[in-house]
Parts: sequence; structure tokens; C-alpha cells
Amino acid sequence: MLGLLGEKLGMTHIYDENGHVVPVTVVKAGPCTVTQVKTTKTDGYNAIQVGFGTPKPHRVNKPTKGHCEKHGVGLANQFKEFRTEKAMEFKVGQTITVAAFEKGDLIKVQGTTKGCGFQGVIKRWNKHGGPASHGSGAHRRPGSIGMCAWPGRVFKNMKLPGHMGNATRTTVNLKVVEVRPDENLIFIKGAVPGWRSGKVTMYNYTSGCEDREAWKPAAKEEKQDEAEVKVEETAVQTEAAPEAPAQSTAEEKKE
Repeated sequence: MLGLLGEKLGMTHIYDENGHVVPVTVVKAGPCTVTQVKTTKTDGYNAIQVGFGTPKPHRVNKPTKGHCEKHGVGLANQFKEFRTEKAMEFKVGQTITVAAFEKGDLIKVQGTTKGCGFQGVIKRWNKHGGPASHGSGAHRRPGSIGMCAWPGRVFKNMKLPGHMGNATRTTVNLKVVEVRPDENLIFIKGAVPGWRSGKVTMYNYTSGCEDREAWKPAAKEEKQDEAEVKVEETAVQTEAAPEAPAQSTAEEKKE
């Protein structure tokens, strides 16, 4: 199991065995349905596609409806693809639930942060601002950003006002505090990126789903193999080549 799709419900706190308060984020995870199985023969790489959610039929576009009807699965409002070399072990229509997670597992959660619109440098980049006294015309302005005659330009990555938030972010090393398979709920210690009812993706470190080598497409591996063969052929040719004659010494030239 590589990952699971879910919906963030909000934050609360619970008590552990020692009576300590633990802040947790409640996520409704799954159930997710396997909507497509991709293999090296059909698509060039091994992966599974899962769907989450039950949208209203009139809110689903025709390409999505055709894709679900082709594979004989129900409609979903969110799809995610996970690459794995064990794709053949999954079947279309198979259901993946939150029971794949256990208490104490370490996971990472990916979501979209809250959008804050256009913000200035103080809120966006935590700059201290200008003087607050009367007469100052730069209370919350960024101030001077350029150079003099040389180099006479603004450097890259200058922290300026602009769009803040609404970006994909991942929080790692989060601990699962509690799992409720009957309610499809999972309690995660700490905060998770996103707003209430925001869609998130959870990856389980403990189950070995974070296998980087298995995520590489087969086409890249074939190219690497060809490069290794060329290197070996070059080495063989170098060994078979005759050695160059040694240069004559000064005494032989005199004779």
C-alpha cells in the first residue's frame, strides 16, 4: 500500500495513556477504490490509480465518466496515481481502507495550504517593517531593493509582496495516534497542511511504501542499462588495443 487519499475534518486534542494532552488532526481516510492498474506492457511503467469521494453525477465531466465506465468502477472526485512494482497484485475495483495504518506508524501528509491572497512583506516574509513614528513614509513597505550604478539590478529571490498560500506542501514524520476503521478516521499528531474539508494524501513510512527505487519508470532503467553496456564495450576495446611503442632514448638517437 503506497498511500491513501482523505479529507481533513479539523483539529482537536485527545489524552494518551499517561493523561497528557495530544493535539491531533482528524482525517477521513478512504475508502479508496482502485480505478486502474498500469503495467510496463500497457503504459511503460507499473502503477495503480485510486479514486476517492462520491460526487454528484451532474458535476462530473464526460472524460471522467468515460474513464470510470471503461474500467467498471464508480465515480470519484479525486484521483491519485502511485507507482509500485507490485501493481499486478492489485485488482480494479479493490477497496483500500484506513485499516492499512496502525497506531504508532510514521507517515507524511501532502495537502494544499490555505490561500491568503495578496500580502505584503511583513505578513508574507515576517519582515520587521519601517519606523512606526510620525513622519515616516515606510511603515510596512519593503524599502530599498535595488543596487547603485553597479550591478544596477535586483537580485533573484528577493522577498517582495505577492500571492501567499494556496501551494502544495508536505509535512513529514507525523505519528498516527489512533485509527478507527469503522468510521474511516485516522488521528494524526500535529498539524496537517490545508483547510477543513481539504483533500490530503497520506504516505506510510512504516509499511515501506516510500520505496524510491520502485517509483522509477522502466524506460529510464533501460536507458541506464544501455549506457552501462557501452561503457563495458569501451573498456574491452581499450584492453584489446596493442600497446604503443616506447619512445627512443637519447643514446639511440645519437647512434
